[in-house]
Amino acid sequence: MLSNLNISNYAITEHLDIELKTGMTVLTGETGAGKSIMLDALGLALGDRADSNIVRSGADRADIHALFDISAIPAAHDWLKERDLDDSNECMLRRVITADGRSRAYINGQPATLQDVRGLGSLLIDIHSQHAHQSLLQKPYQRELLDAYAGTAALARQVSEYCHQYQHCKKTLASLEANLAEQNAQEQLLRYQLEELHRLDLKAGEVDELESLQKQLANAEQILAANHHSLNLCREGEVNAMGILHQALSSLQSSQHRSSAQENAAQLIESARIQIEEAAVELQHVIDSTELDPERLIEVEARLDAIYQTARKHRIQANELLTLQTSLENQLEAMDASDEKIDQLRNTQDEALKAYQTNAKELSKKRAKAAKLMKTGIEKQLQALAMKHCEIEFAMHPLGNDEPHSHGQEEIEILISTNPTSPKGPLNKIASGGELSRISLAIQVITAQVAAIPTVIFDEIDVGIGGATAEIVGQLLKALGKRSQVLCVTHQPQVASQGDHHIRVKKTGSKTKLTTSLEPLEDNQKIEEIARMLGGIAITENTLAHAREMLGIRH
Repeated sequence: MLSNLNISNYAITEHLDIELKTGMTVLTGETGAGKSIMLDALGLALGDRADSNIVRSGADRADIHALFDISAIPAAHDWLKERDLDDSNECMLRRVITADGRSRAYINGQPATLQDVRGLGSLLIDIHSQHAHQSLLQKPYQRELLDAYAGTAALARQVSEYCHQYQHCKKTLASLEANLAEQNAQEQLLRYQLEELHRLDLKAGEVDELESLQKQLANAEQILAANHHSLNLCREGEVNAMGILHQALSSLQSSQHRSSAQENAAQLIESARIQIEEAAVELQHVIDSTELDPERLIEVEARLDAIYQTARKHRIQANELLTLQTSLENQLEAMDASDEKIDQLRNTQDEALKAYQTNAKELSKKRAKAAKLMKTGIEKQLQALAMKHCEIEFAMHPLGNDEPHSHGQEEIEILISTNPTSPKGPLNKIASGGELSRISLAIQVITAQVAAIPTVIFDEIDVGIGGATAEIVGQLLKALGKRSQVLCVTHQPQVASQGDHHIRVKKTGSKTKLTTSLEPLEDNQKIEEIARMLGGIAITENTLAHAREMLGIRH
């Protein structure tokens, strides 16, 4: 239940702080006193949109705190625990709106999105506006009322989710299948290209090896001639470097008196002789490993030609063919995965359709049962509201095809007849303004009776109702207050007199500075307020006596 509401710098209000209790609480006051300020501010705490115009003139920001006792609301406890916001048996919603238009929301002191605040607020409080009868003319609102009474709002959401899942799969499948012919042609091309590359069977590094081998085979005669000539100069010829170096070394070694310079020269000559010998060994190795093989050269050049032709066909370099092959394999694999995706989508679509049909059938069954109970309850309330000949029906019109619909297998429409001889018709064609207001009130009272929401607010829903009917309205709200916390803004003394608690809203101040205040009333003050509501320029003893009678208070 709502236990405290604290409002600072909102509209013309500088500061309001009100403690609220169980039962039925009525809020009254003269027209323009600011009765709706409290409810509008509460709406902001519950996530309504706001702008900077609501900040009191001269203030930096408006600040609204709504404290709820959630000890008897397990759904709210669970919601808070899921988000690590649980804080014992109390929940504080706070909204701050700055003069420059910025807005911040908090749940138990932690920053929160407006979406989260609205989600939590829907578990804590339900507000029925005086303009609800306008929404009552809309078929979606009529369906929501029936689902609220039937307790099928969650089931209706599931039906909608399965419908959207089915429609998404269907749309995606249509798009994929539309491109299927083009994809098949692309797949055939990929398979042909890959088959050609697989036949080529190119190995990593093969191009470089073949190009090197081709150069070696094509230039074998020149290579052998150059190496033989070099080997002869180094070691094998009649006159060669090894022989000359050996003679130079022998000449130095034959000298009996060698200087240090000669010794160094001898060491350098010896080193040169060793290097020439090693060079001769390498040249001999090249000669031994080089052969004239025209057939092998033809094979290598044919293999390179096949590789080059394939590369030219794809307009890439020969050493890029393996990268291309990997890319084509990935594309083909993706196409195979696309086929799997189509199969998966078809399965998901079938499953969504089956789930939709099962849940929609159950939803229809529960709606039909609730529609009968709701009809009985509303007509009973309408009899008390001086509409004893009114008949009401929540008609369920089948939508008539096998395709899923987001709101189920039927369209809901409220039909009424205000006299026994007239056929039932839509609300907007049958009911007058006053009748529509009373029908709306009866529906709201009935739906509030089955709601799990612990706090229900009625904002001037008794407009256009007076006399005995207004008294019955008050009795209905008082009875509802025994099951839920009821807050009621009213201009009707017959309704106000039924309240367990009474708060008077007053506007005070001068022309240049006005403010609104809330004042809980005791018995004597209640008498005065009810007397004021009864009317008249001057409150007479007869008016006060009438007020006492309405309140059940004796002298």
